Amino acid sequence: MNPLLFNPALIMPHSLVLNLIPQSPIYPEFLTGRHYHALFLTLISSVDRTLGDYLHQSNAEKAFTLSPLQVQRNHKNHQHKHHSLQFCHQRPIPAGTPCWWRISLLDDNLFSKLTPLWLNLNPNHPWHLGSADLYITSIFGTPQSTQPWANACTYAQLYEQASDRDRTLHFTFATPVAFRQGGYDTILPTRECFFNSLLTRWNKYSGIEFTNTPIESIYPSFCNIHTEVVSNYDSKFIGSIGEISYRILGDVEPIAIKQINALADFALYAGVGRKTTMGMGMTRRLSITNSRSSNIQSHE
Repeated sequence: MNPLLFNPALIMPHSLVLNLIPQSPIYPEFLTGRHYHALFLTLISSVDRTLGDYLHQSNAEKAFTLSPLQVQRNHKNHQHKHHSLQFCHQRPIPAGTPCWWRISLLDDNLFSKLTPLWLNLNPNHPWHLGSADLYITSIFGTPQSTQPWANACTYAQLYEQASDRDRTLHFTFATPVAFRQGGYDTILPTRECFFNSLLTRWNKYSGIEFTNTPIESIYPSFCNIHTEVVSNYDSKFIGSIGEISYRILGDVEPIAIKQINALADFALYAGVGRKTTMGMGMTRRLSITNSRSSNIQSHE
């Protein structure tokens, strides 16, 4: 039986940022999606072995996403001019280097299963990433001024707070994004690939089903993306990284605009496309002032 019983009354997505310090160097061969995935399952199994075994064996879409491990940047010198994250490591991360790691949970039941881990966090308990020991020093679960990837919000709030007038949607692909289409991968974030990815996950986890969302009314209006190749998978993973904007055009009902805006805000938690449980597809919405497309659009 699936341990993640569907309970719409409890569902709330979480975007958690774990702050970590390695006690020994982390070598590049362990800084891969497969190893991040294994570390997450180890965290789960430490508080619920049955759930850990279930997630390990299940081939169904998982109710979580993971980021690659990030070296903490000096925010005084780094003003988020570029929103991409480090998804490949060519050199070891030295011992004692402050790092962070994002985990998003799309099912509140999964979060509650992990509550004992958050409440009883022992900063002196080592977790293993390859040959390295890591200490979890703190966890951000609410918005931080220097950490845009931490947040929490109920699905009802995501929907209630979504604009029913905003027709312009800006996104950053922080790690490579690719979509499955007809049995093959495509790197192009077409409106169908991008928004159907979000819609599928929203309808599966939110308890607030969207029907007849007019994805055909969404058009790309700006893109500054390029392809990247990630070679630490069984076969090379090729995806898009950068920024893209979409616009809702035509005679579209306010409720439909609201649904599309809710999906756009949901991207922070859900990611888009393939291998989101291994660090790929990390996506979040940008405000127009933080988007590189703002200069183009302000002159239209």
